[in-house]
Amino acid sequence: MLESEIESWLNTQIKKLGGKSYKFISPDNPGVPDRIYLFPHGKVYFVELKRVIGKLSGIQVWQREQFMQMGCDFRVIYGMEQAREFIKELKEGFE
Repeated sequence: MLESEIESWLNTQIKKLGGKSYKFISPDNPGVPDRIYLFPHGKVYFVELKRVIGKLSGIQVWQREQFMQMGCDFRVIYGMEQAREFIKELKEGFE
């Protein structure tokens, strides 16, 4: 499955949960995550999407570390199965 297909499905699910999905593009700042997902009460997730066989580049690893050092919730989702697990986790957290 293509990364774009996973991203599209995930964005739809996020909206169904009452969240907002933003494409993260940061000029002169390579390696930022693909998406920012916002939810009520200040819940924010930075998400990098990869195919199952995908791999983070060196700059993406560095960016992930920067986000995590700042206390941000940064996720790397590999494939549709992990995307489904992420949505399941979110649903359980909202109950």
